Amino acid sequence: MKSTVIISDLKTINKIKGYWTNDDYIKLLVKFDFPDAVNSKPEELWEMLQMAISDFEPNESAEILLNYKLGSHLSRGQIENISNELQTDKLAEEYPDISFHYILFNINQLLYSAYNGKFPNTEAVTFSINLSIKADHEVKVTKEIVLKSLAAGLNDHNLLHRLFEKQLKGEAEFNEAENIIWILKDLGDHNYQVTTSEYWISREEFLTAEFSSSIQFHEEA
Repeated sequence: MKSTVIISDLKTINKIKGYWTNDDYIKLLVKFDFPDAVNSKPEELWEMLQMAISDFEPNESAEILLNYKLGSHLSRGQIENISNELQTDKLAEEYPDISFHYILFNINQLLYSAYNGKFPNTEAVTFSINLSIKADHEVKVTKEIVLKSLAAGLNDHNLLHRLFEKQLKGEAEFNEAENIIWILKDLGDHNYQVTTSEYWISREEFLTAEFSSSIQFHEEA
């Protein structure tokens, strides 16, 4: 299978539009002792939540948000540890389980905004790709295919090459791709929007805006 990629509209962002919904804002405002949020105007909820958060100690706010999003996945002790570490470490990049990075990014950035920079600022990238696939069968574009295609245009210092060399070459399963790419949106006509952490892909790491590669997949022995 061969792929050709054209990159465009690469932007660095510090907030994922639409991640936090009005329903989230209302539920969180209740947890932050603001019970009348349901009667508030939708356009006011974001500012209200930030003000409500800032009335609490940073680690308390972090713990409330972590419990809200990850309470069913992490233990109380883990949440307490993360709530303290978030104030000094970029856990959306450093947490060992990368399946939590996307959620931790959004929690971190809400706290960063509410506390005017007391939490580390983490960044994401979003960009458009035109992806052409040549194969002898119909292919459904997946996050794995997108990552393997993108890797061909990234320099050798990129983390994907350094941490997932075997996966990119098809010598091992690449299950991590599902969590490395946070959002893959099909725009139609072979065009896609990709959103991921700048930790994994940054503008400076692309060698060119257009490139081709041969994609290999792991086969069980």
